[in-house]
Amino acid sequence: MRIADILRKKGSSVVTIEADKTVHDAIGILNEHRIGAVVVTDQNGSVQGILSERDILRQCGECCGPLASDPQADEDCPSLARDLMTTDLIIGVPDDDIRYVMGIMTKNKIRHLPILDDGKLVGIISIGDVVSASIEETDFENRMLTDYVHGMTY
Repeated sequence: MRIADILRKKGSSVVTIEADKTVHDAIGILNEHRIGAVVVTDQNGSVQGILSERDILRQCGECCGPLASDPQADEDCPSLARDLMTTDLIIGVPDDDIRYVMGIMTKNKIRHLPILDDGKLVGIISIGDVVSASIEETDFENRMLTDYVHGMTY
């Protein structure tokens, strides 16, 4: 199974945010769409990075301690998506095999993978999408093998 197969079922819609939007805007988008990461773009829609819940929490853990008592107390805390986004992107392409992608995501400890085709954003997949597709593929293979062993033909 390939990433293109996942995107055909899931759809190619990707939630994005412009790099100059605030972290609070990003948090609102993540909560509104119930997602764990948002692709960061420039005004032309070109991919600039990815901003995940993990990126936001890491930064807040480092410098935003005063948020609990005074949201304005720490002016040095980065507040724009571009300040917290991951720019060294690991991406997938539609033709990537899901087992390969699963290995890449596991090795790099990432949960979201933007999918680009000829430099254009065509989708995003999560580790959950990959695991579900892998289970579906394994179930199909098991069914075919069981049918073969029992002498059933199609």
